[in-house]
Amino acid sequence: MTTTPESIGIIAGRGAYPLMLAESARKQGVKHIVAVAFKKETRPGIEPLVDETHWITLGQYGQMLKELEQSGVKTAVMAGQITPTHLFRVRLDAKLIELLKKLKDRNAETIFGAIAEDLQKIGIELMHASMFMESHMPPAGLLSKRAPTESEAADIELGLKIAKTTSKLDIGQTVVIKEGTVLAVEAFEGTDDTILRAGTLGGPGSVVVKVAKPDHDMRFDIPVVGLHTLKVIKKAKATALALEAGRAILLDKEELIKQADKMNLCLTIEGRASCPSEPEATPANRTKDT
Repeated sequence: MTTTPESIGIIAGRGAYPLMLAESARKQGVKHIVAVAFKKETRPGIEPLVDETHWITLGQYGQMLKELEQSGVKTAVMAGQITPTHLFRVRLDAKLIELLKKLKDRNAETIFGAIAEDLQKIGIELMHASMFMESHMPPAGLLSKRAPTESEAADIELGLKIAKTTSKLDIGQTVVIKEGTVLAVEAFEGTDDTILRAGTLGGPGSVVVKVAKPDHDMRFDIPVVGLHTLKVIKKAKATALALEAGRAILLDKEELIKQADKMNLCLTIEGRASCPSEPEATPANRTKDT
């Protein structure tokens, strides 16, 4: 987007991401910010960062559309995820039931794609989830002081190929490898539980790889890593984390790198990965990101 919009709507999920996006949007000149927040998911800290906050419960899809339409915003961004298990424990309103009935396959891409279409019908364009967050998406390079060992580098290369294949099938974005063995592939449980499951199975020394799918719609579900992710990695005793250049958001980047170094964790941003059926990706430049 070449010009900064006067106002935006933020569909705010959990974690620090929605809050950081609101702060960044304000710094970049957005005058009016409206947040639709979810009870028991969105952090209350969103309220002082925006001009309007409309709290709804999960499943109140019609209410979400109504709040955004009445706010007058013409641009919206999805930021932050919803706890996966909560999606099966909420009462869906008629509008959301209607949306789901129309979908042959129900995954992040089809559901969020349908939501984007409904937003468009009421005059709101759903923008890339990275909007206002470009400075938080580093290029290829080594971010931590410690470079990957030979074994970790091999696991990263394998993990990129596997993660690209599984993400293309809408299974998940994260894979955990140890010494050439796939310990865990992300399914519906989410990244945190995937990493912890791998730690239980394989013990210390695993490598975590997180990617976006090959044809990923950047309007939603972009891989996001923050300090909480590092806490989970530490608990699982993984030793390396690899992400994709320009396709992952790092929250609190400087603190993230500082904590990675304290953990002696290898944190690397790889050149865009490809599926085995696609041309091979260019290996990452293993120099310190500046």
